Amino acid sequence: MTTTSQKSNTLVPIMIIAGLFFIFGFVTWINGALIPFMKTINDLSDAQSYLVASASYISFVVMALPSSYIIEKVGYKKGMSLGLAIMAIGALVFIPAAEARTYWIFLTGIFIQGLGMTILQTASNPYITILGPMESAAKRIAIMGIANKTAGALGSFIFGAILLSGIDEIKERLLQVSADEKITLLNEMADSVVMPYITMAIVLFILAILITKAPLPHVEAEEIEETEVEGGVITKKKSIFQFPHLWLGILALFVYVGVEVIAGDTIISYGLSLGMPGEEAKSFTLMTLMAMVGTYALGVFLIPKYISQNTALKVSAVLGIVFGIGIIATTGFTSVLFVAALGIANALVWPAIWPLALNGLGKFTKTASALLVMAISGGAIIPPLYGVLVDSNKLNLISEGVDKATATAEAATTGYWILFPCYAIILYYALHGHKVGLKK
Repeated sequence: MTTTSQKSNTLVPIMIIAGLFFIFGFVTWINGALIPFMKTINDLSDAQSYLVASASYISFVVMALPSSYIIEKVGYKKGMSLGLAIMAIGALVFIPAAEARTYWIFLTGIFIQGLGMTILQTASNPYITILGPMESAAKRIAIMGIANKTAGALGSFIFGAILLSGIDEIKERLLQVSADEKITLLNEMADSVVMPYITMAIVLFILAILITKAPLPHVEAEEIEETEVEGGVITKKKSIFQFPHLWLGILALFVYVGVEVIAGDTIISYGLSLGMPGEEAKSFTLMTLMAMVGTYALGVFLIPKYISQNTALKVSAVLGIVFGIGIIATTGFTSVLFVAALGIANALVWPAIWPLALNGLGKFTKTASALLVMAISGGAIIPPLYGVLVDSNKLNLISEGVDKATATAEAATTGYWILFPCYAIILYYALHGHKVGLKK
């Protein structure tokens, strides 16, 4: 894969897979706008509103291993097509959800989209990882990240404009109108998601058809895999459980996705809790994603020529801890900027963990990839824990006599303490965990 001809042969597949990363980046990162939108139209608590993220990311637990089986049977290309079609079906569920203005139906649509994204991720991540040399896998995945987060920034901007424009005025009106007028107002607000999701469904169905015709070459992981010594005899490993560096990688990826989702999906709500107007806060997710895109671009330039994948992971974990301290130690817009800066800390974690965790897996690569995709469920668990911390801290502060506005702001800030154990786990994996069980 190092010759000019071979690089040319991989260019088109890389562009196609980048297009797929663009698609599920767009779908994933509109959650930042959906969370405060759903909180308003369904009158939810902070913890309840973050179930938007849970519904999307918990699907990776449900579908990851079945996705591995599906891809084993139909191949990467058809698996990608199937994932796009399922995402389109999930988008269509938003139509009856908006008509009924029922939270669990919205969550169902998000969950179905998550099922489709699971298949898409289970196919596209290992495909791009093994498409070229393993030592430059982080570089290729960083290119995917640029596509993913650029789409996320675009999606966040578009849906923020559609769903959150005028949200402050609507909240004020809801406090003043009668019960019947409140229902009418909320129904009109809910209907604003219908056309965007119909458009999304149409585009996804078209892409599902087109991907079946795409010129994607067949690739498989190398059969060379780790061995171990038993009684002086070198034998091949027979089980996925004989790769502790993989399982530690799964844990690191689990907490990473949690902090990545926190950085992107809580920042708008965080700005609102600090008393910032909705017109200003709706663009905050864009700042997080642009920080990630810039760092991805830096990674493409630096990896592996100037720094290794492992070094990038170490630096990322340390920056996450530093920026977390910045969030807690500052106030106002400065604190928001530190949340956005988490995008810098997070950008190269995913590209670095994948090749480190898949190192030496050989024939176990597809199963290992499914397990790594399951780790995306960290996005379902950790953000709601942040929401629980915020709700709990808020109630405690109010019970101590602190006024509601101050209690809301302080509780939202202290909730970010959840970042520190997550980045500590990532740092351990970068320093030692990725080598556990591998032969020297």
